[in-house]
Amino acid sequence: MVVGHTRPDGHAGGSGDFGGHDAGTIKGHRGSVLHFLRDPSDHDGEGQAYEYFEDGILVVEHGKVVHCGDAEDVKSRYPHLEIEDHTPHLIVPGFVDCHVHYPQTEMIAAYGEQLLEWLDSYVFPVEAKFGDHEHASQVADFFVKELLRSGTTTALTFCTVHEESVDALFEASSKRNMLMIAGKVLMDADPYAPEQLRMNAVKSYEASKRLIDKWHKRGRCLYAVTPRFAITSTPEELQLAGKLLGDHQHDGVYMHTHLNENKSEIELATSIHGSESYLSIYDKAKLLGPRSVFAHCVHMKDSEWKQMKATDSVMAFCPTSNLFLGSGLVDLHAVKEHKIRCGLGSDVGGGTSFCQLQSLNEAYKVGQLSGFKLDPLSAFYLLTLGSASALSLNDRIGNFLPGKEADFVVLDPGSTALLRHRVSLSSTLQEKLFLLATLGDDRCIAKTFVTGCCQFQRRLEKSAQAL
Repeated sequence: MVVGHTRPDGHAGGSGDFGGHDAGTIKGHRGSVLHFLRDPSDHDGEGQAYEYFEDGILVVEHGKVVHCGDAEDVKSRYPHLEIEDHTPHLIVPGFVDCHVHYPQTEMIAAYGEQLLEWLDSYVFPVEAKFGDHEHASQVADFFVKELLRSGTTTALTFCTVHEESVDALFEASSKRNMLMIAGKVLMDADPYAPEQLRMNAVKSYEASKRLIDKWHKRGRCLYAVTPRFAITSTPEELQLAGKLLGDHQHDGVYMHTHLNENKSEIELATSIHGSESYLSIYDKAKLLGPRSVFAHCVHMKDSEWKQMKATDSVMAFCPTSNLFLGSGLVDLHAVKEHKIRCGLGSDVGGGTSFCQLQSLNEAYKVGQLSGFKLDPLSAFYLLTLGSASALSLNDRIGNFLPGKEADFVVLDPGSTALLRHRVSLSSTLQEKLFLLATLGDDRCIAKTFVTGCCQFQRRLEKSAQAL
């Protein structure tokens, strides 16, 4: 039996197209359309949590959302609208990745170690190469293509200690007009920061200032002050990071680091800094706040959850990485109980997939192991508006309200034979979303649009398969 199915794009060995196609003026995108207005798990919230149009049209003009609604209503309102028909695919806002390491693209799926040994054996040797701008540019270009192929249009990412690594990433993301948050990594502690990645705290501070001036709010680039974690930074460097954050807090600069990922890490960090809790190390340096994103938060004290809530700080939930590195299981009950602002992170290269559908797959399993049910609507909220809100970007992206930047993904629920078969037997939106979140991966991404421009399109090929 001959069937149509999708194959990976060219730069990974199959066929596909990258690069912008002009958004033009006003245009409609037809298909099933889903977007969220608030957290569907917040039962005290007012108004409907989401809008779903089984036959809908998303209207985009000059990179912004104009309207979203039922297809017949939209056609009557815009009788001369040019329409690109994606039927029967599902159109959703672009995925948001709240924690990822672009240099670690080179060592994803590295075998056999937990966090601290894994850093020494695999991560630090790879990151040492990013002082070479040509090398950094090659990896950055591959990285942003992987994001787009996976449906991710916005990411908060680590670079390395090298200014060249930051320049390379922002140059690559700017070519595609992606909303990207990144920063130079701060590492000065001897001996925990290896010599080839160690930089004097004052020099790192000055380099970070230069990069903020160069890149923050240039196009869709945003800057994050980025101490790797407390183990590789001296108190002096953390204090300077806090000064950077404080000096730029009214201009929307972020802070991005790791917290309570691994038990050995926690023991070492608190011992080095003489602190009774990991979070208190960052708090002492004035690094907490509404644009401060702490990746992992696996082994948290109750006092730390309360401190996170009191400062409106953000956690990035990285289930694929936490499982792959054997770090532990996030207490999703505590996240919910303390009303912690939470986004979803792939954490490549500790995480094993760029596609956030796979992150949802592992997130569900983490919840199951502790009796927490991550329902399909809440999962897709977390993937889109929830993570946009965690990054304080919900005024710009995350749903299809008029005026939002038109980053969106076209999902193919029939991208594999198994998924196509299983979806054909489902009857509700929730069931179809759950199937996408458990059986789906980058093969489900038919197209990725950034500010209304198609930046990735998966080519369809015919092949013979025995079913």
